[in-house]
Amino acid sequence: MSPWSPPSLENLRRRLPSPPKWLVLPGGLRPWITLGSLGFVMAALLSHGRQLVQLRLDGQGWLWLLLGVGVSLLSLLINGVAWGVVLQWLGLRPVWAAVVELHVATNLRKFLPGGIWHLASRVQRLRSEGAPLAAPVGTSMALVAVLLDPLLAAVAALALVPLGGWQGGLGLVCLLPLALLLPRWLDPLLARLERRRARDLGLEEELQQELAQGAGLVRSIGLRGYPWQPLLAELAFVLLRFAAFCCCIQAFDLPLGSDAPVWLAGFALAWTAGLVVPGAPGGLGVFEAVLLLRMGLTLPEAPLLAVALSYRLIVTLTDLLAAALVALDRRLAAATPPSGSPSQ
Repeated sequence: MSPWSPPSLENLRRRLPSPPKWLVLPGGLRPWITLGSLGFVMAALLSHGRQLVQLRLDGQGWLWLLLGVGVSLLSLLINGVAWGVVLQWLGLRPVWAAVVELHVATNLRKFLPGGIWHLASRVQRLRSEGAPLAAPVGTSMALVAVLLDPLLAAVAALALVPLGGWQGGLGLVCLLPLALLLPRWLDPLLARLERRRARDLGLEEELQQELAQGAGLVRSIGLRGYPWQPLLAELAFVLLRFAAFCCCIQAFDLPLGSDAPVWLAGFALAWTAGLVVPGAPGGLGVFEAVLLLRMGLTLPEAPLLAVALSYRLIVTLTDLLAAALVALDRRLAAATPPSGSPSQ
């Protein structure tokens, strides 16, 4: 056995000394990031409350926000399609309408405490008889299929940051995650992520059984090459999210035009932070804090805060609207008698 095989690494991890108790934050890192982000946003609200109250939206501004809701709803559908592309790239056969419906219906659950219940719902569905695939999959493949979607979205968003310029080297750094999608790095990264998520979802025992049977890592990701197709699909999703954000910028008459690449870079960085930083569910507070820190140096903070809050409002309303539409569609489908059955 190689000295760097997983058992040896696990033994090495166990031998390492535990960090001192004074370095361990009570309750873990997540609540402190949440409190820090929300505290920063609240401080900005208190500091610029008077200017925010003075901001007024005219009729055109409300129309821009309404358009933002429509664009955000479209982005959710594209995100569902992008997930279908991910499933197809993994060698699965998605039922496209069912995949988009599942993605949209479970998206609202990201706001539940813990921020993982939308992922849990998708994993459970992919493993069940009602999977939106030609056939259900095992625990390992279900975890990979669910985790690869946000990973590709984060990498796609970071790849947009260099469009804002050099930014003190940040533009170059944000291109580095593209290398993580190379087959030699992607497979071990996904293996590590699936073990961690299996522990969070209580699926660790089932995953270990699959690994013991040699079925867990048989994904042939290295043979599939670089995931260009799902990456481009996720890029389309992120750009639509930015289009909804642009509607909020236009609503408050902030300069866009030639500054669009700078806005795109700031949005992409803040959106990625809200996605990957272990803070409040749905990135609440994290997105707003990073956006204010990144863009507040060159723009008035009160209108910028208004843009951030209005964007948060329309994407949350979109999640609610999309979930309600899916529920209504399912209820209507259940109430409609099958074709060819006698009417009462």
